[in-house]
Amino acid sequence: MVTTGLVAIDATILATAVPTIVGELGGFETFPWLFSVYLLTQAVSVPIYSKLADTVGRLPVVLVGIGLFLLGSVLCGFAWSMPALVVARAVQGLGAGAVQPMAITIAGDIYTVAERAKAQAYIAAVWAASSVVGPTLGGLFSEYASWRWIFWVNVPLCVWAAWLLVRHLRESVARTTHRIDWTGGALLTVGLTLLVLGLLEGGHAWPWVSVPGLGSLGLAAALLGAFVLVERRAVEPVLPLWVFRRRLLVAALLVGLAVGAVLVGLSSYVPTFLEALLDASPIVSGLTLAALTLGWPISASQSGRLYLRFGFRATALAGAALVLVGTVALVVVATRPSVLAVGACCFVVGAGMGLAASPTLIAAQASVGWGDRGVVTGANAFARSLGSAVGVAVLGAVVNGLMHGTDATSDPARFQHAVTVGLVGVVAAAVVLAVGAALIPGSTPTTDHPSDARRAPSARGPATASD
Repeated sequence: MVTTGLVAIDATILATAVPTIVGELGGFETFPWLFSVYLLTQAVSVPIYSKLADTVGRLPVVLVGIGLFLLGSVLCGFAWSMPALVVARAVQGLGAGAVQPMAITIAGDIYTVAERAKAQAYIAAVWAASSVVGPTLGGLFSEYASWRWIFWVNVPLCVWAAWLLVRHLRESVARTTHRIDWTGGALLTVGLTLLVLGLLEGGHAWPWVSVPGLGSLGLAAALLGAFVLVERRAVEPVLPLWVFRRRLLVAALLVGLAVGAVLVGLSSYVPTFLEALLDASPIVSGLTLAALTLGWPISASQSGRLYLRFGFRATALAGAALVLVGTVALVVVATRPSVLAVGACCFVVGAGMGLAASPTLIAAQASVGWGDRGVVTGANAFARSLGSAVGVAVLGAVVNGLMHGTDATSDPARFQHAVTVGLVGVVAAAVVLAVGAALIPGSTPTTDHPSDARRAPSARGPATASD
């Protein structure tokens, strides 16, 4: 739960400090990279970490992730310019790529499907506390101290999380020789980097129809196509293609992709939107954004009862409906914004994502054995990170394109129009979420290790948590 809190706090604490950071370091056009580079490095590293976790165990992988996250946080605290901060955020993202999926995977190892319904309440409580603490700390540090403390606060949390894991988590993993698919990992990393680069800088640093614009996107498509070919022949692929051949897993990936896009789309611009248009303080804008991440754990804590009674599909569809209602309402509210109205819309969106994201992930985990659970959980985390990275890149491209080189404070009216248009893209992501929820099979597993589950040759005994 401490590792979950580590990621949950960092998901919201930076958004409220963006105006302060830009005011000190400059680079308004560059600030979307603070989110996208973090999400990009997180996304491309998740499949590698997940494959390693299924071969060498969860504990070594999550400890490496915590170490990288700690290093990235320290570098962020010392950043002297916006490019330096972007690079430090990339290191932090490499750590988050191990921390977030491994925390979820370990919970899947320890609890059965029925027990996870109760465990959701504990995990949701961590998200609820973090959703309030994160934006509040971000606002307090920005307004009364220094935004650098946003990153320093991660240091004691990383040390505490590592100590708890080393002391309490026990694994029994047979050590064997494995062949890591480094070629596939390299193709995926470079391909996604070029994709995000082309989306974020197109229409800003260079025209869309230009050698850099078309070249980056075209080369990204070629490298990702080569990645698929390499994965088909790899002995131990970093992202097995069988994940994309199961209806339940594909549905979970679509939900994860859409959840990432919706979450980062709102988290990136809602605080700046309120501060630029309504002159809200960082604390007020932070608490408004907290409504999003507060609604999520409240509904997630109840989703266990719902999916055990009505099924995974019905629960996820109910959540998708709430997300659609909330995002459409937010587009309408953005034309005449108020703090209360924006907060209410964010709460509805968060409540919907809690009902959609948790049941789909648990259903996917329950459909495979221990040896594949890391890959399946990692694939879901990869989809969410990819949705976040591409989502913030597309939204950043739309907003920067409509701003024509001006910033939010110098032309609030133009910024309001740009963000309103961008929020239409968030509605489109909500539609993808609804499609993913509808694809979930009507009859999904309710117990772990079904007889037809695919067992990898490297499958080992489950991990346990000591008292």
